Amino acid sequence: MAGFRDSEEGPDWFVVLPDCASTVRISAALRHRAIQEVSHPSGRPWLLGHWSPGIVTVGEAGQVKVAVVGEHAVTADRLTTAADRIDTVADLDELARGMVGSAHLVASVSGRVRVQGGVSGVRRVFHARIGDATVAADRADVLAGLLDAEVDEQRLAARLLNPLAPHPLAGEPVWRGVSALQIGRYLVLDAEGRGRPVAWWAPPEPVVPMAEGARAFRDALSAAVEVRVRGRDLVSCDLGGLDSTSVCALATRGGAEVLAYTADGLDPLCDDVTWARRTVAGLRHVDHHIIAGDQLPMVYEGIRDADDLFDEPCPAAMHPSRCLLIPRLAAARGSPLHLTGFGGDELLAGSPAHLHTMMRTHPRTAMRNLRGFATQGPWPYRETLRQLWDNSAYRAWLIRAGDRLTADPPPLETPALDWGTPPRLPPWATPDAVEAVRELIRSAARTTEPLAERRGQHVELEAMGSNSRMFRQVGQMAARAGLTLTAPYYDDRVIEAGLAVRPQDRVTPWQYKPLIVEAMRGIVPDGSLTRRTKDEGSYEAEVGMREQRAELLALCEDSRLAGLGLIDADVLRETCSRPLSPALPFDALYQTVVCEMWLRTLETATTTVPG
Repeated sequence: MAGFRDSEEGPDWFVVLPDCASTVRISAALRHRAIQEVSHPSGRPWLLGHWSPGIVTVGEAGQVKVAVVGEHAVTADRLTTAADRIDTVADLDELARGMVGSAHLVASVSGRVRVQGGVSGVRRVFHARIGDATVAADRADVLAGLLDAEVDEQRLAARLLNPLAPHPLAGEPVWRGVSALQIGRYLVLDAEGRGRPVAWWAPPEPVVPMAEGARAFRDALSAAVEVRVRGRDLVSCDLGGLDSTSVCALATRGGAEVLAYTADGLDPLCDDVTWARRTVAGLRHVDHHIIAGDQLPMVYEGIRDADDLFDEPCPAAMHPSRCLLIPRLAAARGSPLHLTGFGGDELLAGSPAHLHTMMRTHPRTAMRNLRGFATQGPWPYRETLRQLWDNSAYRAWLIRAGDRLTADPPPLETPALDWGTPPRLPPWATPDAVEAVRELIRSAARTTEPLAERRGQHVELEAMGSNSRMFRQVGQMAARAGLTLTAPYYDDRVIEAGLAVRPQDRVTPWQYKPLIVEAMRGIVPDGSLTRRTKDEGSYEAEVGMREQRAELLALCEDSRLAGLGLIDADVLRETCSRPLSPALPFDALYQTVVCEMWLRTLETATTTVPG
């Protein structure tokens, strides 16, 4: 059963109702929990929920009402002006494409409603048929509570896949009767309470040369940071890799004092602190704080104490103490807002899968870059050629992935030119779980389309979706610590500016993240732009497993996943009692641990959303 703790520190949420009489019972149930309410122009309830002060802005003109919910700079006057020009929900496109920041856009137009999230998974839109009306929300568990819905065990089984479930399974809610909008769609609710998705966004054609693209990307990222920093005296930032370094440098240009935090990893090869010190030496208004490696909690530390109620299993929950260390330190020093570099890797490092298209459009450049990537891998020659010349559609790739769920994981040196990394179920998954996931994949393969026609863009958008969904939940954890966690790289305008750059310029083995390097010249100190390294975290994961073995073994006792018939607890216990087999990747336990923790946390809910 979905639910929230009855606490002032509970997560923000909102529900959107259609403008029809059949929502009377739903609105009555919601009012037991909702603290804020905004009505349709007709007077019927429209937005109900619990949200922090200042994140909802509303404008109204005649029979049109427009609301923006999230991190934005849109004023009520601007929304009122926009509302005065709108005749249909489709007329909101211009406003949507001009918004800076990260926010939901909701409009009530003469009895019809438009509900829209973002391109990434930070601002999601869920919907469900409740009684005679389709209802939307920004949290799946709110709708599950209204439906009195149970966990969908088949969808939960797909969450055991490693590294992640493939599109479209990854984004599907794990509640029966609850659905989610796909990337680039908004939901229309008509006056009879019916709902339908409408496509409004597609990735841009990647044709912009580097010089022009770098200027556009600098403008987009600068605006994204400014909209968050404007008017503040103090903010905080991560200061680690090149992505967070760029955000930190932009934050200093807004006049606010910046608290910058760098975590020194235990891995001897981690060099974040060295580079961070060089950056700080070239910036003003930065108060730099270094967290020693032995003060940083390990992966899996604190998992038995985690009590955040997420609306889906959250990968960050396997190291809650680690995720919250910096936000808690920043909040204690008075920071209301913490900027991160989340999203930079997916957009700026990009995917070598672009070579698949490039070989057909720019073969000479593709061959040159292919040699570089293959040498770095190193990629086996035969498999590289197979992926490069294979023209299978995404549906065919998905079927093949479903057929090989229990095969050995792909070797680390496997080329990255396909539609993605074929996921695997862990050896402790039961035969029933394997068959359930295989059935889901085969069913999806009948109708699903890739997120983009080009493999490279599909892989990048899929990674953004998966990682931004996790960031959304980390933000919920940070909110309980007292500050807003934000990720400018996941903003729509920033994503568009990045994806528009030609892949032969943006994704190359010869330079590390060339787009951000060119975009940040004159903003980030020159010395910091020469960095070519990034800490990848496997060292801490292996140490964490060794030091937190008792915590992991405790999860095997009375396992909820085993109770559902999805895992063999004895096999999992055996795996957790010794170092991971070389045949398993270092993150093989992640998905299982977070699914088990999520099921246990559901049982602790003391106050549920009324159904």
